[in-house]
Amino acid sequence: MSNVFRRKTDVLIIGSGIAGCTAALILAEKGFDILMISAGKMGEDGNSVLAQGGIIYRGEDDDPELLERDILTAGWNMNYSKAVKFLATKGPEVVKELLIEKLKVPFSKKNDHLLFTKEGGHSKKRIIFCADHTGKTIMEYLTSQLKKYPNIHILDNSSAIDILTTHHHSLSLELKYQLKNQCVGAYVYNDNTHAVETILADFTVIATGGVGQIFLHTTNSTFAFGSGITMAYRAGARILNAEFIQFHPTALFHRSERKFLISEALRGEGARLVNSKGEPFMHKYDSRGDLAPRDIVTRAIVEEMFSTGEECVYLDVANFVKKDIKERFPTIYKKCKEVGIDIEKEPIPVVPAAHYFCGGILVDLKGRTTIDRLYAAGECTCTGVHGANRLASTSLLESVLWGYSVAKDIIKRFDTGSKLSKKILSSMPDWEFSGTKENEDPALIAQDWALIKHIMWNYVGIIRTTSRLKRAFEDLRQLNKRLNEFYKETMISRSIIHLFHAAQTAYIITTFAVKNKKSIGCHFRKN
Repeated sequence: MSNVFRRKTDVLIIGSGIAGCTAALILAEKGFDILMISAGKMGEDGNSVLAQGGIIYRGEDDDPELLERDILTAGWNMNYSKAVKFLATKGPEVVKELLIEKLKVPFSKKNDHLLFTKEGGHSKKRIIFCADHTGKTIMEYLTSQLKKYPNIHILDNSSAIDILTTHHHSLSLELKYQLKNQCVGAYVYNDNTHAVETILADFTVIATGGVGQIFLHTTNSTFAFGSGITMAYRAGARILNAEFIQFHPTALFHRSERKFLISEALRGEGARLVNSKGEPFMHKYDSRGDLAPRDIVTRAIVEEMFSTGEECVYLDVANFVKKDIKERFPTIYKKCKEVGIDIEKEPIPVVPAAHYFCGGILVDLKGRTTIDRLYAAGECTCTGVHGANRLASTSLLESVLWGYSVAKDIIKRFDTGSKLSKKILSSMPDWEFSGTKENEDPALIAQDWALIKHIMWNYVGIIRTTSRLKRAFEDLRQLNKRLNEFYKETMISRSIIHLFHAAQTAYIITTFAVKNKKSIGCHFRKN
């Protein structure tokens, strides 16, 4: 293979969810040249479009301090207080400015007033929503706006391979001796042309989302396997809190590649978790009952399943929700109906599934990473907001706020003339094709994926032990060693890139889990 392309842009955004799109929109308005990389199709794939519940705003009897308190409680006080305060005070302002006033996202209203709902861990009704398809609707309005800008260029079906940095890739010896490591862009595999593109950028933003696909059961999209985290890790960026994986308590118990999320908003509207006898059980585990934080509800469900020997528990909507279920939750109603469940008459079978990554690439309040010119936003980051466990509906708010903040900081740096020098740009080599063998066997790749998913689910899942983590660490170390050799000798392809990223993500998370001996939040250790 010899197809190599080289291009230069002002800002490279790897990822096309709410965080990446927010940053792109703010930057495009100022006239910057933007190149966006989407692993799937822009606006249709990724976790953002799957978000059902809503986004935090500010309720009528609410204030930032109350929200801060709820976030800290849910996060087991392992949160970064400055980031929590920033989200609680600045977040609603950006929602108003960008989503409500600029984009005019049609959040649900009654008599021209926004409707608010409450979810687990919240002390007030402060979440606004678009029925049960909030993420999808926000993404539709964002992408529609982005299409108006000719200075935004989108590469669909493309996978970033590696972050380009002065320390790791530059051919200039002088740059390697400098203490400051600078990001200069990325190598990107374009599945449409089967070419590797060298994309040089003054600033690069990682917004690749979560990691759920490395687990056997997940609510996440196909492309959520931590590619941005592994690229940042290999480049030397600091990763933090990677052991904290939030498992959503209620995913539809049905055989499918991706578990369908049954939103916590149902419980916010009164739905109750019950066992196979129809008996509510959450009060046995926590005084907050069905609206306890997610880590507590998830473990309660697992304990209940163990004690009853059942494969799932049930969410009773019909007997407890007083609103028009079809109108308030049309997506959930339709999906359940497709698999033969009428939620207006019968309970929904549910099980926990890997849902949200609370750790990731460490960033400050501006979205800056520990590598110069490299930013990150959204679920792939560790802002410090979530601590040891995420409070419901903080994720969309965090993505919008940090996407906005990243763009604002990049604009300021451009204003001060912070463009890359020609010397740095010219020192970056194009991708070298080391692999020559055409031995990409789909059966082998499928087996390696299955191995990763089963290891992570069984050993690094909801309940962890020292022996399980040790087994996972050893197995994943061997797998990564083997894949490294395979990766170097085999011709590059989309499926190999994805597998390589996934295996490294699993290894990083397991390493963090092994090191943290304390059982806290989503990192629950029996011993």
